[in-house]
Amino acid sequence: MFDIAVIEDPAAAEASLDPTRARLLAELAEPASATMLAARVGLPRQKVNYHLRALEQHGLVELVEERRKGNVTERVLRATAASYVISPTALAAVRPDPSHAPDRLSARWLLALAARLVQDVGSLVTGADRAGKRVATFAVDATVRFATPADRAAFAEELASTITTLVARYHDESTPGGRDHRVVLALHPSAEPASATSSDTDTPIEGH
Repeated sequence: MFDIAVIEDPAAAEASLDPTRARLLAELAEPASATMLAARVGLPRQKVNYHLRALEQHGLVELVEERRKGNVTERVLRATAASYVISPTALAAVRPDPSHAPDRLSARWLLALAARLVQDVGSLVTGADRAGKRVATFAVDATVRFATPADRAAFAEELASTITTLVARYHDESTPGGRDHRVVLALHPSAEPASATSSDTDTPIEGH
């Protein structure tokens, strides 16, 4: 079982978004049979089996073992991942495109960048899983509290300047066999209720 799996197929995304099937996926973090699940979620076993077949068809659950009980064969299933993320690829016709009107001070452009990040990294993870390899990535997740909006603006400018300098230092357009890497930098107010204030409606700043 993976810690997280990427859903790129529209039909699989639709199946995972059904409330009953999402509940079954959560329950299947540990292997269970339709009979066991029916008792947990309060549904008839036949209905649970119906939903499990749909989830299995789209690769969201997998067979762990089959147990013989009298004249009945009990199938024990498990979710293929502990959690799932739906890639914008599943909404190909309407997925956001950061190249449309890029604006460093736009929260919606930041969303478009984030969506592309999910799409690109999701595709890399899926391919690496199939090949039995790892993806070379790096990320930093930090929280900073600014005393004033001026401090926030100064921080953003210094951060952007530092990243620009690093990119210029290490980027080599002519290296044979070199591989492009995308750097996405974002700064936005925390969404946690405890730290959210009316002043957080100021536009976030993000770099790329």
